Amino acid sequence: MSDDLFPDPDTRTVLDPDCRRCPALVDARTRISWGTGPADADVMVVGEAPGAGTPDADRWRGGNHTGMAYTTRHSGRRIRGLFDRLGYEPYYTNAVKCFPAGDDGSNREPTAEERATCRTHLDRELATVDPAVVVSTGKHATATMLAFEDREVEGFLERVLTPERLPSLGLDLVPILHPSYQDVWIPRLGYDVDSYEAELGETLARLVGD
Repeated sequence: MSDDLFPDPDTRTVLDPDCRRCPALVDARTRISWGTGPADADVMVVGEAPGAGTPDADRWRGGNHTGMAYTTRHSGRRIRGLFDRLGYEPYYTNAVKCFPAGDDGSNREPTAEERATCRTHLDRELATVDPAVVVSTGKHATATMLAFEDREVEGFLERVLTPERLPSLGLDLVPILHPSYQDVWIPRLGYDVDSYEAELGETLARLVGD
């Protein structure tokens, strides 16, 4: 996979250059990880939050250091490579824009309050890009999207690759596995990598085409 997948910083959407709404996140972050990609993309990919990243990496250092969503060597390259293979150029962002540090310096799960506080940024991105489809990567990103409908996640794994209409936003939601866990769960859901990607591609083609 080529590093050509790394985004152009000029595509970054900076909504609040020094957002300080969540004190714990302000203390932990290096940079705010804003969305990147075409402002008229048909597909928006919403992740959970930027990872700790690798500050010494050549390019794929992660959103906490690049200031751009999905730019880690593992998850960023994997997700961007997936959509490149499917023939899409999505807008990439996160439900929570700042790195949520755990006690050991690695990622912790964003709190419900942090997700709710940051959802106003995501709402602005959704209004600006106006995608036909949002692909949410993992349970917490899916929970953030469903919160726009005052709904909660129940049985996340049963939702994977199953489209849901979000009427208040005028778009379809397609949850997928978070890249950090897909190697474990793809076979448990009855797929291999090729069939999983093929089903996602068929689903997106149908929804975007509509």
